[in-house]
Amino acid sequence: MRAKTISYYFILFCLLVVNIRAQNLSEQLNYADSLFNSENYFDAITEYKRLLFFDRSEQYKYHADFNIGLSYKSGGKYDEAIKYFGLSELSAKIDSQKINSRLQIIRVNILRRTTNNAFAMLDELQNDFPEQVDSNTVTYWRGWAYIMVDDWENASLMFDKIDSEHPLKKLADEVEDNKYSVTFATLISYILPGSGQIYTGNYLSGFLSLGWNVLWGYLTIHAFITDRVLEGILIGGLLWARFYRGNFKNAEKFAIEKNIEISNKAYRYLKNNYKGIKP
Repeated sequence: MRAKTISYYFILFCLLVVNIRAQNLSEQLNYADSLFNSENYFDAITEYKRLLFFDRSEQYKYHADFNIGLSYKSGGKYDEAIKYFGLSELSAKIDSQKINSRLQIIRVNILRRTTNNAFAMLDELQNDFPEQVDSNTVTYWRGWAYIMVDDWENASLMFDKIDSEHPLKKLADEVEDNKYSVTFATLISYILPGSGQIYTGNYLSGFLSLGWNVLWGYLTIHAFITDRVLEGILIGGLLWARFYRGNFKNAEKFAIEKNIEISNKAYRYLKNNYKGIKP
């Protein structure tokens, strides 16, 4: 009888300990979530890791690993983010959780411009979950991958597959239309010095380049006509050649800089105004 009583109290004690521990874990989860929701990501990571340490049954492992990944991602710690999204996928119990973890890894790869990794993982995702992941999801993130590496032409082609009126297709087309051709700017500068700078809107630089090339060209030709061959070689070989080469190099540089400005303007719009899902 005494042994039964002891066993009864021991079982009751164990249940009480388990209940207290469960309550503590639940409170720890709520505390970590509150930090995460208030965007206090550094402290949230600490508290989620504390939760993982005490959660021996791993009932909160997926949630904690996934939110740690999101916290690292928000802080730009992309390698750590991928690590914890990978851990969350391993602890996922249902396909939707696995898909969400994998998609987050893909989105981090898009952000850090490891585009080939993102493309390979998108193909794997569709192969692994053909019924849950449709082609539009894969195409959408492919389009974003092209955007992040400044390939607006291919980005437009991707979003066009989803919808010819897709706002990201329209944005990609606008950026591509507004960009300057670096090749064209350089080529016309070979033909007419200064024209490449004028093409990119750098009128002062263009007219100065044209003026200097006309001046040194005239002086070079005039030196040869008046039999001052050595002077002509020095002027043409040193001064005119220098300004002529600088002219098309400047045209190339200005075209690249203008294109960067155009792309950065689009990136700012995407960051501040685009309401759709972003990487």
